[in-house]
Amino acid sequence: MQANDTKMNAKSLIGRLTQQEDINFLFSNRIPRRLVTRFMGWWSRIEHPWVCNGSIAVWRLFSDLDLSEAKTTHFKSLHDCFTRELKDGARPIDMSAEHLVSPCDGLVGACGPIARGTVLQAKGFPYSLSELTADAELAARYEGGHYATLRLTSSMYHRFHAPADCRIEQVNYISGDTWNVNPIALKRVARLFCKNERAVIRCRIGSGALLTLVPVAAILVASIRLRFLDVLLHLRYRGPNVIPCDAPLRRGEEMGWFEHGSTIIVLAPPGVCLAQGVVEGARVRMGQPLLRIG
Repeated sequence: MQANDTKMNAKSLIGRLTQQEDINFLFSNRIPRRLVTRFMGWWSRIEHPWVCNGSIAVWRLFSDLDLSEAKTTHFKSLHDCFTRELKDGARPIDMSAEHLVSPCDGLVGACGPIARGTVLQAKGFPYSLSELTADAELAARYEGGHYATLRLTSSMYHRFHAPADCRIEQVNYISGDTWNVNPIALKRVARLFCKNERAVIRCRIGSGALLTLVPVAAILVASIRLRFLDVLLHLRYRGPNVIPCDAPLRRGEEMGWFEHGSTIIVLAPPGVCLAQGVVEGARVRMGQPLLRIG
C-alpha cells in the first residue's frame, strides 16, 4: 500500500509540474530536440528486459498508459510498446457510406471550415494549407471544405488507418523540426505544423473525392512508417520527397504508425463536413465517424 501511495504521490507531483506552462515548454522544447529525438529512437529499440520494463514504468509516471487493449502485454523493447497492436475487435469500424471514419485515436484540436487557404492550430494562430502541404494547387482543392486536427498523446494507440475505401496516390515527405505538438506549444510557436517533419498523403476515396492526411511528427517521434512504402520516413531520410503510389486500402485497414505520439491533420474537400460530435476537445477513436459526406 505504501509503495502505491508513493507512486501516486510522485505521479501527482509530476502532473502538477508538467501542467505549469513555462516548465512544460522549457523541458519539451528548449532542448536539443533533434538530438534527443534520435537518442530516444536508439534507446527505445534496446531489447533488454530491464531497459524495457524500467522505461515503461517511468512512462506510466508521466501518462495514463493503459495496455489492457493491447494484443500482447509482453514487449521486447519500449519501441514494441509504443507501436503495439490492439486485440481484434477493439476498434469497431463504422461502415455507413455517409461517413468517413477517424484514422486514429486522438483528441480533436482545432477543426472547422477551411477559408482563404488557412486553418487554425490554436485560437488566434492561423497557418497556410499551401505551406503545410508544400503544394498550393493541392491546398486550393480544399477551399470551402473542412479540416480536423487529431492529437495522439504519448499513451494512446499510435497506429493509423484508412478513413474509407481508398487508393493512396502520392506521399510527399517533408523533413523538418521536432517541436512538441502539445497545446502549450501550439499556443506559443506560430505555424508549428508547417515547421515540423510531416508526410502529405493523398487518398482518393470511392466517390472520387480527394482526402488528404498529414501525419506530423514531433519531439521523440521523428519517424513515420507507412505500410505501403518500403522506406522509413525519418529525420535522416533525404528523398525523393514526392513518392508516387498506387496502394488500395479498405476502410479501417492499417496505413502506418508513429514511433511515439503526434498529430494527424485531415483535410476534406467541399461537400464533406465534420460528423456530429466532432468538436474541439472531443475524444475520438479510430473507426468512429469523423466526417460526413453531403
